[in-house]
Amino acid sequence: MRTELCDRLEIEFPIFAFSHCRDVVAAVSRAGGFGVLGALGFPPEELEVELRWIDEHTGGRPYGVDIVIPERDPARRGEDPAALEARLRAMIPERHRSFARQLLAEHGVPELPRGEAGRELTGWTQAVARGQVEVALRHPRVRLVANALGTPPADLVREIQGTGRWVAALAGTPRHAEAHRAAGVDVVIAQGTESAAHTGEITSLVLWPQVVAAVAPTPVLAAGGVGTGAHILAALALGAQGVWTGSLWLTVREADLQPAQTERLLRATSSDTVRSRSFTGKPNRMLRNAWTEAWERPDAPEPLPMPLQGMVTAEAMARARRYPDKSQDVAINSVGQIVGMLNEVRSCREQIQRLVEEYLEAAERTLALAPREPVARGPGPADRD
Repeated sequence: MRTELCDRLEIEFPIFAFSHCRDVVAAVSRAGGFGVLGALGFPPEELEVELRWIDEHTGGRPYGVDIVIPERDPARRGEDPAALEARLRAMIPERHRSFARQLLAEHGVPELPRGEAGRELTGWTQAVARGQVEVALRHPRVRLVANALGTPPADLVREIQGTGRWVAALAGTPRHAEAHRAAGVDVVIAQGTESAAHTGEITSLVLWPQVVAAVAPTPVLAAGGVGTGAHILAALALGAQGVWTGSLWLTVREADLQPAQTERLLRATSSDTVRSRSFTGKPNRMLRNAWTEAWERPDAPEPLPMPLQGMVTAEAMARARRYPDKSQDVAINSVGQIVGMLNEVRSCREQIQRLVEEYLEAAERTLALAPREPVARGPGPADRD
């Protein structure tokens, strides 16, 4: 399973694991993979705490940080994050907030205690993400910074690369991948529509080889629908140098999900996900439930563009975290179609071991298909000439 990326990043297996949970990131890196912390929900000062903890629990192994810088940044030049948040908040129609709150009330989700409010703008803009990058660059074991949405700004790519780190970016089409390569990113993550969170419409088996061809020799990680060792073998056979996984780590023992949320994921099938704009304003794959269905009703307001819709959703997410047993019908669960294969709880190490063993078994099956004797070749154009 070893590829050039393993040697360059000093890891044992080309298995990249995205998670918002620091315990998962550290455990995957200790097990020989490459953990990547999703920084979106952490203001810079909180991200510093998370990364310091990971530094102390990876056994010196490398890991990465994932940020979100949309290509269309809502911030004005030099605008203070607090001023930006206030300006954006004023742009949100009251109808959207009322619709969301009424939906939560209809499903019996209690309001937050007085004085406790959901944080509305922790990412989605350069103003916040650049502060997160500054924090990440203070930690030597952070070897890669990935941008989850769009091509990262060229000056930021140069800044990160100037410290000896790598820059990655997710792409849902070959055109997006070519833009990433033109910006100088080191790794392109080809993300098929099967994956969780923000996705395009092209399936993984179609997208992966297209992106590999479009950006060669830039290394590609395959994302979307990766849940077994056989999937990893297929990704490498199609030219990828590793896999980028996320949903696999939602139900591991180290994950910080509430039991009710974990149980809902374990029961879900691959048909239970939907791409919906109701979370962030952009198509996002998540579990279908009363929240996603309500925003599709004729009487529902049209989801707002990013980051406004995400700000509307912030209260719902905060109330779901506060009251997990009462909110599952309207909880936002970003997860890929591979959820139908998440049927038991394992540790991160067990998950890595399973993937490696399945990869070896799949490789053996594939090798057994090769002919034992040379195949006779019929006359070709060269023979006729």
